[in-house]
Amino acid sequence: MKKINRMMSVFTLMALAVAGSVTFAASKMDVHTSSGFQGPKANTGTVSHTIENGKSILRVSQDFKVPDTPAPTWRVVDSKGAIYTLDAFKIKGGEKREVVVPAYVKDIAKVQVYCAFAEVLLGDAGFSSPVK
Repeated sequence: MKKINRMMSVFTLMALAVAGSVTFAASKMDVHTSSGFQGPKANTGTVSHTIENGKSILRVSQDFKVPDTPAPTWRVVDSKGAIYTLDAFKIKGGEKREVVVPAYVKDIAKVQVYCAFAEVLLGDAGFSSPVK
């Protein structure tokens, strides 16, 4: 009986340790949220930035409306002003509401919605400080 109680205690401690490490890992996830999008066509919602499995990910909020233009495209601007054109928002069968930022983009100061067809800025949203 003592052996079973001891085993139960060990399993309980292990379960608590695992649960604590999962909670700690979840609380370590930094989410950065931008200001609201402002522009002639992209003027609703925000964008959030997280690191998941070592990848830098941008996601638009639920209230973000993808502009009804021919080719709305994700763009990011770094703290030095370099612009990186990423993926299209409109994809076959739906919308691309999140994008993985390539590793060569060192930080993100601003996210833009750009019309690649008309070559015009539709709106942008900035972070209070550049996210990495």
